[in-house]
Amino acid sequence: MDKPKITPKDFFLWAGAMVTFYWSVIAFILLTFDYINYTFPNVLSYYPADPYQSGISGEMASIIVLFPIYLLIMRFIHKDALRDPSRNEIWVRRWALILTLFVAGIAIAVDLITLLTTFLNGEALTSAFLLKVLIIFLVAGGVFMHFIADFKGYWDAFPTRRNMVRIGVAILAAATIVAGFFIVGTPAEARLARFDAQKVSDLQVIQSQVIYFWQAKQKLPGKITDLNNSLSYGPLPVDPQTGAAYVYQPGEGLSFKLCADFNTVSRANPGVLSETRPVEPVPVGLGGKDIMMQADNWQHDAGQVCFDRTIDPAFYPPINKVQP
Repeated sequence: MDKPKITPKDFFLWAGAMVTFYWSVIAFILLTFDYINYTFPNVLSYYPADPYQSGISGEMASIIVLFPIYLLIMRFIHKDALRDPSRNEIWVRRWALILTLFVAGIAIAVDLITLLTTFLNGEALTSAFLLKVLIIFLVAGGVFMHFIADFKGYWDAFPTRRNMVRIGVAILAAATIVAGFFIVGTPAEARLARFDAQKVSDLQVIQSQVIYFWQAKQKLPGKITDLNNSLSYGPLPVDPQTGAAYVYQPGEGLSFKLCADFNTVSRANPGVLSETRPVEPVPVGLGGKDIMMQADNWQHDAGQVCFDRTIDPAFYPPINKVQP
């Protein structure tokens, strides 16, 4: 019996199906990993204020666009197979199924090796790690079982069950995307959090300018506009959301307050002293290492929040007292 000939239509349908499928699966895994990282943050790492800036938006978009395309392509492929059963015997189909089984099998093996290696090394099996291992195992196992059933013709014999699996996977993908809005918030909420992160960063810049002002003049600025010196400090930051100036209040001695209006409560991350990485000039006589040793806390509630600060001359001596 002659082997069925492959047509350009067959090749590109299967190529498109595999590309959209692999891309969708990878996006799904990365998206769930991002949810896990957000829910169980690493206390030793910095976490951005806007999770949608860390790949979540692209992963959601990939699933929303590519997974329906995959289902549509597979619908065309199965319609062609119903009209001409020889389409099930073309080499491109067999290669696509075998390659997918191979990749899924490798993923399962690597997943188990990683789990066992971590356990045998005596390392802590954290909740985040175990959840990621479970996600890989379930996804790879599900893919392996689905395609081995397809390879043996199970879905052709039970088309109703195949349709039920498709519907179930589609519901799972939709539920995963919707769940993200409850786990990390909506994009609108993320935008507000990004505004808050910028405000914290601006207050840190103003704080550094106040410190440098004290070092240069041995007194605190009387008002925030005293810091408007383009040669020394650059432009004074303003609230990115309203365009209004931040509130600066000098206190007794070397104490002062910096205030801003925040949209939301800051997301606390144990081990992280600030929601944004401090950007401060190095005072004369001090090194960058000394700057990073500051332990200012910038966590905040919603509404107007004021941060009390006091300059320690031992860390920030006046410039004219610094020894050459």
